Amino acid sequence: MDWYPLKLTAHVRAYAFGERLIPGRLGKPDLPAGVVAETWEISDYRETTGMVRNGAMAGQTLHHLVELYPEELVGRGWHGPHFPLLAKFLDASHMLPVHLHADDKTARRLHGAPNGKSEAWHILWAAPGATILAGVKPGLTRADLFAAYKAEDYDSVMYRYPIQAGDTVYVPGGVIHSFGPDTLIFEIQQTSDLVQSVMPGDLYGHRYPESEWDARINAALDELRTDYVPRPQAGLTLPAHGANRYLLGCAGPYFALERWTLQEPHRERLDGRRCLTVSNVGDPLTLAYAGGSETMARGESCLLPAALDEIEFVPSGGGTSSLIVCYVPDLTRDIRERLLAAGHSAEAISALGELG
Repeated sequence: MDWYPLKLTAHVRAYAFGERLIPGRLGKPDLPAGVVAETWEISDYRETTGMVRNGAMAGQTLHHLVELYPEELVGRGWHGPHFPLLAKFLDASHMLPVHLHADDKTARRLHGAPNGKSEAWHILWAAPGATILAGVKPGLTRADLFAAYKAEDYDSVMYRYPIQAGDTVYVPGGVIHSFGPDTLIFEIQQTSDLVQSVMPGDLYGHRYPESEWDARINAALDELRTDYVPRPQAGLTLPAHGANRYLLGCAGPYFALERWTLQEPHRERLDGRRCLTVSNVGDPLTLAYAGGSETMARGESCLLPAALDEIEFVPSGGGTSSLIVCYVPDLTRDIRERLLAAGHSAEAISALGELG
């Protein structure tokens, strides 16, 4: 099999919290008219699984390829029911619902799903004063939380933090959260869409009957995790190479997120160990590999299969390519050892997420 960078169709969702930041501010092309709240760039979640739109594998779904070539696509020794990462752009022109996602244990116990959903947000743009809500304050009873959510008084029971472009927020499954308005993010997550919301209405603005709202709040409280409070992190620098700069934004057992700012070519070996998802939020660039090359426009994403031995990222025409690069990490080799060698403290490294 001759592997190459895979470009996939994006799945679009028109939730009420979005507007037009993804085509407008990010510059992602070829999107439908109207609300574009989310574009699922790399997805193997049920009916949203992406279809390859370039090269010899065009027309095949990501899920089909994962079933046929799990180790070549994802990494040596990997097997699973679906591609492990889901990458998306998300427009929070309006405040997101206050909600949570099941962790792995809860997903299996209550929903019969193979895994839950931990996620991370990398802030691409935030208006002055933009904030997140994440985690619950200590000493609160279930009755306290229920009453606050019924009153829509989120600040009385949750933490609010300011955010700015470049921040990353790691949010484990079970932790209640929201962000917006006036925020554009890139999100990396486990492949899942399990959700419990405490809001009075659904994602399209339709209000629930009172009894259903109560039941939904109670379902969320049944899955709530209270021992972790997400906080925005500026990330930790990795060694520079020439004019190129690298930042590690977050890490946990399911994914790591890096931001690369490239002004000159960067060469990366995959060696069969792991795949990368790459999303371009800067100037166009070329991906050069043994069998040819692919260009990446601003707002475009691709999947670099693990079996793709080596690839070179080449910024176009003297521009600056700004990439969000995600992968399933070996927490010792890919995270701790690299960051310790770069001079960062164990405490600073631990703040990036859940590193065991």
